[in-house]
Amino acid sequence: LQTEFPHLNVWLTSITEQWAVIAVQGPKSRDIIAPLVAGIDMSDEALPHMSVREGKICGVPTRLFRMSFTGERGFEVNVPADYGQAVWEALWAEGQKHGAAAYGTEAMHVLRAEKGYIIVGQDTDGTVTPNDAGLDWAVGKKKTDFVGIRGLTRPDLVAKGRKQLVGLKTKDPKVVLEEGAQIVEDPKQAIPMKMIGHVTSSYWSENCGRSIALALVAGGRDRMGDTLYVPMPNGVIEVEVTGMVFFDETGGRLNG
Repeated sequence: LQTEFPHLNVWLTSITEQWAVIAVQGPKSRDIIAPLVAGIDMSDEALPHMSVREGKICGVPTRLFRMSFTGERGFEVNVPADYGQAVWEALWAEGQKHGAAAYGTEAMHVLRAEKGYIIVGQDTDGTVTPNDAGLDWAVGKKKTDFVGIRGLTRPDLVAKGRKQLVGLKTKDPKVVLEEGAQIVEDPKQAIPMKMIGHVTSSYWSENCGRSIALALVAGGRDRMGDTLYVPMPNGVIEVEVTGMVFFDETGGRLNG
């Protein structure tokens, strides 16, 4: 609206705050939600991953999304904001029957990084294209026009050697990289060194038993298996370039 159609006389009204969203994730998430839901078939066939249905939960109108930012079978329950606390309390009570726990944003960050799920603005910035982020599959190849199509064909945005999102594993699995740390090909080069990328996300993963990281690296996908270096004040850290999915690569836990 601001950049493409400034001549249109359009008013935008956000309705985000009118909805409360409760994420229920994990292998027992359907068992927790199902007793409270009416009017929605929650079988895998009727409600597959990345689908949405409308019905009621606790007698309240709901939009129920089968989606996950954790890599586990998951649901996001959307209800009118005034009913948010009551529905949360009902889901919490049901969850206690299955040993559920509330999880915070730090746990969510680790889980999403294990699956290579990105955070826009942390793993990307205004220079990162869908292809750079490994999301080229989401761009309609048969569409003749859409907002942004011209930008995706600019020579500098399709040039070889662009920074691409990849995974990093430290050679010492106990070493956790610092987010924002710079990456070089040769740690013995003269200062100022040539930086080829930086760490965007970095965590200790208990599931993987090691540290994991995501990074934007020049020509990253062509460097799979290569050793790169992260110079730090206390020494140089060796890292291996990997894919972005560190846990459950086949995605079986989303549907299991």
